[in-house]
Formats: sequence, structure tokens, C-alpha cells
Amino acid sequence: MNTSSNNTTPITLPVGVEQIQQLLPHRYPFLLVDRVIEIVPEQSVVTLKNVTINEPFFNGHFPGHPVMPGVLIVEAMAQSAGLLTQISARLKGNAASPLFYLAKVDNARFNAPVVPGDQLRMEVKLKRLLRSMGLFEARTLVDGREVASCELMCAARSEK
Repeated sequence: MNTSSNNTTPITLPVGVEQIQQLLPHRYPFLLVDRVIEIVPEQSVVTLKNVTINEPFFNGHFPGHPVMPGVLIVEAMAQSAGLLTQISARLKGNAASPLFYLAKVDNARFNAPVVPGDQLRMEVKLKRLLRSMGLFEARTLVDGREVASCELMCAARSEK
């Protein structure tokens, strides 16, 4: 897939971190998506996050037994949902889409710890878009095994 839009680099898979930074406001150490590998505009996205021992949260979570905090896995899924909305808008020819802010997390479930060396595969599907609210179904896998899942509600807000 390749398309261009106003004042932006064309969207071509895989979408790397440089282009992700054009689409999301997050920056290190809080940018939790490294690559977009699949997208069906306005329907679903698959993203990757490589987890390394260099992540700043491992200093305190937990010394001697590093485990990625579950809330950061949820945040990675929310950022993936944001990429779905932003890339979909660009593919429709809109240079800018409102940012979506996380408004609600339901049915969060954590099935296994995420540790350094894991690669997170976030799979996010848009369940419905209603006015300025998006409801997403998200799950995270490591080596094909689901480690986390949740439903996310995000609210669009135009920046002024």
C-alpha cells in the first residue's frame, strides 16, 4: 500500500518509527510502538514493539526480575489504535485527523508476563466509530500466545 497526502511522507508498509512519530505525539520513553506491519484502513492494524532490557521502567519493575508493567502494554495497544485512526485518515486524503485520547479501558486481562527479549504483536480492531468516540478490541501476543487483551474507548479531540 502506498499513498500520499498533503505535507506528509507517503504511507508504505512497514511503517517505521520515524513515520510513527509524524502520526503520534508520543516520544521516547513513552512511544511504545516500533512498527506498523499490517493495516486495513478503518478496520484493523497490527503493530510491533520490541521489548529490551534498556527500557527505563525495568529499573524499578522489578529489580532482578524485569516485567513490563501491564498498564504500558495497554498504552501500547491504545497507541496502536491511534495509529489505525491516523493512518486511515491519511489514506482517505486527510492531512490531519484529530488525536484520539484514551477514555476508558474495559475487560483488561493479562495472561503472561512480558519480559526483555519479547516482541509484542498488537492486534487492534475498530468495533465501532460513533461521532467522536472509537471503540476498539485489542490484544497483544508474544510468539503467537496472547499475553494481554482489552477493549479501549478513545475520544477524538481536535487540537487548537
